[in-house]
Amino acid sequence: MLINCGPLSDFIQARYVIHLSTGKRLVLFRLPAIDPTCSKPNEAQGWSYFSMEAECPHAGGPMADSSVDIEDSAYVVSCPWHAYDFNVETGESSVGIKACTFPVDVRDGSVLLDFPVDAQNGETVSLGKIEPVSEKVKLKSLNPNPSSKLTKMEKSDTKQETPIFVPEDPGAAHYLDEKATFCDWAVHILNTANPEHKIELTTHLFTIFTGREAGGNQMELGRGKLSAPEHPPREKMVELEPGSMPRTGKGGTLKSRIAMLHALANIELWAIDLAIDICVRFATFQTERTSEQLPRAFFHDWLKVASDEAKHFSLLRTRIEEMGSYFGALPVHHSLWQSALETAHDLRSRISIIALVHEARGLDVNPMTIQKFRVAGDGESVQALEVIHNDEITHVTTGHRWLTWICDQEGTDPVQVFRANVQKHFRGAIRGPFNEEARLQAGMDRRYYEDTPTTGAGVAAT
Repeated sequence: MLINCGPLSDFIQARYVIHLSTGKRLVLFRLPAIDPTCSKPNEAQGWSYFSMEAECPHAGGPMADSSVDIEDSAYVVSCPWHAYDFNVETGESSVGIKACTFPVDVRDGSVLLDFPVDAQNGETVSLGKIEPVSEKVKLKSLNPNPSSKLTKMEKSDTKQETPIFVPEDPGAAHYLDEKATFCDWAVHILNTANPEHKIELTTHLFTIFTGREAGGNQMELGRGKLSAPEHPPREKMVELEPGSMPRTGKGGTLKSRIAMLHALANIELWAIDLAIDICVRFATFQTERTSEQLPRAFFHDWLKVASDEAKHFSLLRTRIEEMGSYFGALPVHHSLWQSALETAHDLRSRISIIALVHEARGLDVNPMTIQKFRVAGDGESVQALEVIHNDEITHVTTGHRWLTWICDQEGTDPVQVFRANVQKHFRGAIRGPFNEEARLQAGMDRRYYEDTPTTGAGVAAT
C-alpha cells in the first residue's frame, strides 16, 4: 500500500521519523545519490530516499540516530547502541540478522512509501505524522547590541517580574586551516575557554572529519605531536568544590529547575572536553601483547560523543535562557575533570571510570530527573532531557565497545578490567538504583556493577 508522505519540497533534512496509524515507526533517509547519472524510482534532484524500521532488530536501538557510511556503492547505517550495520535498501547485515526496509517511490512531486498490509482482510494504514530528526546544535544567536546587559526585567500581565535573557555576542571562534590535523583541532578545542566557541568548533570538527572520511580525503590524525592541556580553561565561571555546591532542590520551583539544568549543562560542557581529551591524550596508545594502534574508528566514535555533548549543552543553555537565566549565573564544580586527571595515565581506566561509571550513572538518574520536570509541567525541558538521555545510552555503548576491543586484543576479561579499575580509581561502591534496561542496551549487564568492591582511593561520585 502506497502512503503519501508529503511533497518532495518538504523534505530538506537527512532523516525523518514516520509515525503510522498502526503505531509502527519508520525512519526515512534522504541521502545524496551515489550515482546521479543512474535514475531510480527512489531518487529525485540528486537525492536518494530510503526507509527502514525505526528500531534496530538486535536490541531496539534508535536507527534514527544511526551513522551512515558507503560500502560497495551502497548506503549502510549502523545502530548507535551496538554498531550493528544494515544496508539501508535491502536490510541485510554483516552480522547475519536483517532489518525491515520499505521501498520509496518519488513521483509527481511527492514521496510515496510502500508499506505492506493485508488488504484481503481489510487492513489499512495511514500516515500519522512525520518528525524531522534534529542533528543541529543550537548555537547562540548574536546580540545585536553587544553593550546591553545580560538580563533585564519586564513586567508581565500578572504584574510579576519575569527575567528576559539578552544573550551576549561571543564574537567569532578561531578556525584552524585545512592543513590542521585531528589532534591540532582537539587541543585547540580543549584550550578554548568560551563555551559557545567550544561547541561551535566541536560540531565543525565532527562535520569536516566525517565528511573527509566519506570522501576519501582523510584528515591526518597527528598522533603524538601535541599534548592535551592539564586543565581546560573556563570563562567567567565561579568554581566550587563539589561538597560546597548549593543544593538544586527538587524541581518544584522555577529557581530549582534552572539550578538543575545549570548543573547538567556544566556536566555536558566537561563531557565535551572528556571526549576530545581521550582522543588526543591516548592517540599513541598501543595494546599490550598485540601492539595494535587505535583504529580511526576510535577517533570517529569519541568525536561523535563530543559532538553529541555539544548538542546537549546547547539544548540546556538554550532552555536556561528561555527560563530567564544564563549559563554562568550559578557556581559550578569540576569533579568530572578530577576523574580525568585520576585516569590520565591509562586508557582502560579512563573508559572504565568516565564512560562506564559516571556516564552509566546518568542512565540511572536521568529518568527520575525527567519525571521531576514532567510533574512540574515543564514540557520543553522534558523534550531536551529525553534527547540527552537517549544519546547517553550510545555514549556508554561507545565506552563498552572500546574497552571490549582493547581487552579482546590483550586477551583479558573486560568485566574484570572494569571492576579492577573501579576498585583502584573510584571512591566507594557503585550504588543503585540501576536502570538495568538502559545499561543492558549499552552492553553493561549486571556483572559490571553488582557488588562492586569499595575502596578509599580514587575520585568520589558526584
